[in-house]
Amino acid sequence: MLRPKLELADIFRAYGPAWRQANAGHVSLSQLKVMSAIETCRTEALGGHVAACGKCGHRHVAYNSCKNRHCPKCQGPAARDWMAARAEDLLPVEYFHVVFTLPAEIAQIAFWNKKAVYDLLFRASAETVMTIAADPWRMGAQVGMTSVLHTWGSALTHHPHIHMIVPGGGLSPDGTRWVPCRPDFFLHVRVLSRLFRRLFIEGLLALHRAGALWHCCRTLAVKDSHHESMRLDGWHEQAQARPLP
Repeated sequence: MLRPKLELADIFRAYGPAWRQANAGHVSLSQLKVMSAIETCRTEALGGHVAACGKCGHRHVAYNSCKNRHCPKCQGPAARDWMAARAEDLLPVEYFHVVFTLPAEIAQIAFWNKKAVYDLLFRASAETVMTIAADPWRMGAQVGMTSVLHTWGSALTHHPHIHMIVPGGGLSPDGTRWVPCRPDFFLHVRVLSRLFRRLFIEGLLALHRAGALWHCCRTLAVKDSHHESMRLDGWHEQAQARPLP
């Protein structure tokens, strides 16, 4: 694959120092490390290695990669391989794109407790879809899904949400037949939103009681027996579902 004329690393190297100075105090250490890794990836700063052919003896000297998960140069091929592998898993059925998001109050907690809250986001969203889909009054099927966590929104602000690709149907409870959903309709968004909100709040409170959350704001300064006292008035329609083209 030919190298593009302009790479992200070129932009970082040209404008990164001025940008870091202008935004001093507003960029986390982890973000600065990512920028540094991308800037130095496959340059003499990281050293090099020799690749040799065992048959003809030809040698090729190359600079080392940063292997940072945010680096497009390192992770681009890996992302393409992952997409190809997932494409092989697809069934010949309609698929739906389901998105689960968190309100600003919870996103603030997630920012300081990434592992705990992101794990909970995966669990609550998956349990929501499987529970509603298994309801015989809804679909009555055992469904699967592929979930991907995004932690930033289109405005490049912290906005954790789950993108989920779900087949339009699943196995019957006895596992003997395929149960399709209605054409162009997966599950009611309001029903998904309500269950997701309940499961997530219950899980978040359990983490809080166990002392597993750090730097919690007043959002969780509530009595365990009063879930409704949590300041989540803006948490509405936190699930979206639409057919994939």
